[in-house]
Amino acid sequence: MRATIPSTSKPTFRIHYKETGAVWKLSTKFLEEIPFHLENLTFLCIGTDRSTGDALGPLTGSHLSEQKTFPFSVIGTLAEPAHALNLEERIQEIQQQHPDSFIIAIDACLGKGTSVGQFLFEQAPMLPGQGVGKNLPAVGHMSIKGVVNIAGFMEHAVLQSTRLHLSFEMSRILARALQLAYSRYHSQEMNNRNNYTDNQYARH
Repeated sequence: MRATIPSTSKPTFRIHYKETGAVWKLSTKFLEEIPFHLENLTFLCIGTDRSTGDALGPLTGSHLSEQKTFPFSVIGTLAEPAHALNLEERIQEIQQQHPDSFIIAIDACLGKGTSVGQFLFEQAPMLPGQGVGKNLPAVGHMSIKGVVNIAGFMEHAVLQSTRLHLSFEMSRILARALQLAYSRYHSQEMNNRNNYTDNQYARH
């Protein structure tokens, strides 16, 4: 879909996918910020499999949906992408089926040459499509963008010519980080329950 990065935007977190320990560092930030305790948490992975650069979202959605231990709703995969032509419809479906859903929006974006390969995590809605002239509604309570190529000139062509390897590797890192963040959350919850039970028995 190619999200835009507003000039006033200050990402709460930025990291390159090749940085040492990127999966762990991303998972730590996600664990701190994403409300994994909510049952109606939805990951909206925006983009299309018809563009190598714009495939980051649906690739991530496919990775997540294949994880049986990831219990949350995932909208937008390679098989059923959420893109410019159906995004409003997909958002309406989420609102109708899960009106109280907390949405994490994921999309590819273009940026400076020095930013290619970076993830940007913000506590703000996604503005999908603005960078390539699409007038689509803001979506999500939080957003994760992946910078897949350089902005500024013939951006449709730039997305089309982005190496699939980059989109795939970034999507793999992102999905692993989200899965790890949830696993760490789940482990903490189990430990807290066990400690509470042990304390209850100890008082008796």
